[in-house]
Amino acid sequence: MLKFQNVSKSFWTGTQRKVILDRASFTVELGQSLGILAENGTGKTTLINMMAGLEKPDEGDIFRTSRISFPLGFMGGLVQKHSAAENARYIARLYGLDPDYIEAFCRYLVHLDEYFDQPMNTYSSGMGARVSFALLLALEFDIYLIDEGMPGSTDAEFNRKAGNVLHERLTKSTVIIVSHSPVILERYCTRAAVLRDGTLHMFDSLEKAKDMYDYDA
Repeated sequence: MLKFQNVSKSFWTGTQRKVILDRASFTVELGQSLGILAENGTGKTTLINMMAGLEKPDEGDIFRTSRISFPLGFMGGLVQKHSAAENARYIARLYGLDPDYIEAFCRYLVHLDEYFDQPMNTYSSGMGARVSFALLLALEFDIYLIDEGMPGSTDAEFNRKAGNVLHERLTKSTVIIVSHSPVILERYCTRAAVLRDGTLHMFDSLEKAKDMYDYDA
């Protein structure tokens, strides 16, 4: 379970205070995947980072009683001067998992050949995103956090493999997707919310959320 209770978050932009959330309360139970529709610039990444515990709210409480992933594409736990292989083994040890298995899983999924053993600071942004997503899928969580859906990879083979693994994970896990595109939410989410002007409007179905999102767009 993930629960927000009267959570508020804002930033000072230099000219005004930008409100991301204003006393938001909601609960995500296991098996109830949630999609959140929000336009660019409204604080999607901040919201998902708070879910993961990477950012703290200004006010209110966030409760986690399940294994919650880091956000898809999050690179904060990776050491850029180390190779993907070294990072995979390091992350495996952090989570108490078999380093050989995690390295082999990621090596198969990302298909970087010899680059997998070279420093990540030599990778393109797409290569780095593939490694991050592979690590996300290598570690099994109860709730997966996705900011804007699949990573920006143009590698069709990776997208096919990763999509298949993600689909398999979600048969026994829960997903929270924050996106500006309803299309991304349709595949995985049964209910949805709309984030607008700091208020999170919760709906029982994706269709009702889309109606509000499209009407106010």
